[in-house]
Amino acid sequence: MNDATSSSTTSLAPEIEFWFDFGSNYSYLSVMRIEALAAAHGVRIRWRPFLLGPVFRDLGFANSPFVLQKEKGAYVWKDMERQCRKYGIPFVRPGAFPRAALLAMRVALLGADRQWMAAYCRRIMQLNFADDRDIGSAEVVREALDELGLPAQQIIADSQSDANKLRLRKQTEMAVAKGIFGAPTFFVGDEMFWGNDRLEDALEYCDSTGTAQ
Repeated sequence: MNDATSSSTTSLAPEIEFWFDFGSNYSYLSVMRIEALAAAHGVRIRWRPFLLGPVFRDLGFANSPFVLQKEKGAYVWKDMERQCRKYGIPFVRPGAFPRAALLAMRVALLGADRQWMAAYCRRIMQLNFADDRDIGSAEVVREALDELGLPAQQIIADSQSDANKLRLRKQTEMAVAKGIFGAPTFFVGDEMFWGNDRLEDALEYCDSTGTAQ
């Protein structure tokens, strides 16, 4: 199959929209799993980084419900330990939660359609939820990009442009308009699936529709 045919076939594959935030613990599970699972289903991923904080504030929460509700928070960290063991994903409870990751998110938005997107997202998530590093710092974002052999200085500069900052705000507004109330959230067409435990359901729905979005 030549490159043109391969590109055409890929463009006709079913598509899943993946809405996530680097500060979201359950998004960590999905970021680490989605690329292999989507490939197995022949599904394209449309990466949709957005800021969960403004969504929570729009819903009347000053912080993550996992912080505001003590009992829920205690359960969630036990659940994360179980889920990470289940998937074979390393996990260390972050010393700060939820971590602000504005620069990392801006870089993700810039790279959403680039080949390095999946690897970058996995590395940022690992730094947060396996290495307990401050992914809100420029130093850690630069380190992640350097590890991937990417031009960190240029990517960070481009991500900090006024146009890219505005795009992230607009993407977050789009999340609110679509009815998103948490992360990770998946869309197949207009069909919404919420939570890491619905990733497989969303991919199976792609199989059942069998049409490109």
